[in-house]
Amino acid sequence: MLTAAARDFGAVVMLLLLICSTCQAQLSSTFYANTCPNALSTIRTSIRSAIARERRMAASLIRLHFHDCFVQGCDASILLDNSPSITSEKFVVQNNNSARGFEVIDQAKSAVENICPGVVSCADILAVAARDASEYVGGPTWTVKLGRRDSTTASASLASSDLPLTSASLQSLIGLFERKGLSERDMVALSGSHTIGQARCVTFRGRIYSNGNDIDAGFASTRRRNCPATSPNGNGNLAPLDLVTPNSFDNNYFKNLLQKKGLLQSDQVLFSGGSTDSIVTEYSRNPSTFSSDFASAMVKMGDIEPLTGSAGIIRRVCSAVN
Repeated sequence: MLTAAARDFGAVVMLLLLICSTCQAQLSSTFYANTCPNALSTIRTSIRSAIARERRMAASLIRLHFHDCFVQGCDASILLDNSPSITSEKFVVQNNNSARGFEVIDQAKSAVENICPGVVSCADILAVAARDASEYVGGPTWTVKLGRRDSTTASASLASSDLPLTSASLQSLIGLFERKGLSERDMVALSGSHTIGQARCVTFRGRIYSNGNDIDAGFASTRRRNCPATSPNGNGNLAPLDLVTPNSFDNNYFKNLLQKKGLLQSDQVLFSGGSTDSIVTEYSRNPSTFSSDFASAMVKMGDIEPLTGSAGIIRRVCSAVN
């Protein structure tokens, strides 16, 4: 039988193990300070180079991080390709032919692997890439917390249910974000990333041909010129999400909503007589408030259910499990 002293010692060891695992589970901006001190600068160089080649890539990289975090948490599951054991998230309706930038993340991962093999996760690269993308196009910057690990699984079914649709109602959007621990204010701020980037005709055709009272008639007419009424004609034709300054991160997205010039239905519902109208109005008048709130919301989003400590893996290649 165990002596009292042995039991006490065992209890202390268990307590220390619990404390240690809690420490491990904390994301930290200095996570790679000793193991890969040049990780952030290496990722930054790679991301800036990609956006210099194609300005639209900034929006794509921010969106990729968002679409990762909303499915199984921020674990790089969106990057996994189909395999015998994995059904990729890339082909659900919210991602198929629209999620992009995978090759940019692969390039950044390769650059980091060259200096620190097996150390930096793909999930962390996604988080850093989103911040670097925002900063490069004039948007806010923020301190990225690090230490996420990569999943060994993906979930197409969760991607289908947990990623917002472009046709979503306001209440549906609020519910999706609330389930991820994000407030209405976080949701509106994050939606403001649509100040950059483009959308395909198939995602806004229904809105511009609806003749509804929630869309400016002149705006709808302009968008119809490059988006034929009948699918699949022109499905992939692109239009800027922000018609005023499509390549700059600013608050014109919110000014557009006040004028009923949101391109996607899921944009315009943020200013449609509902509970988020006042937030849209505030951001349209105060770009610094939007910028600050966007940065805070991105940090909160990056905290969604990360794999830490001994959970998950560090993938050698982002698109496949080791």
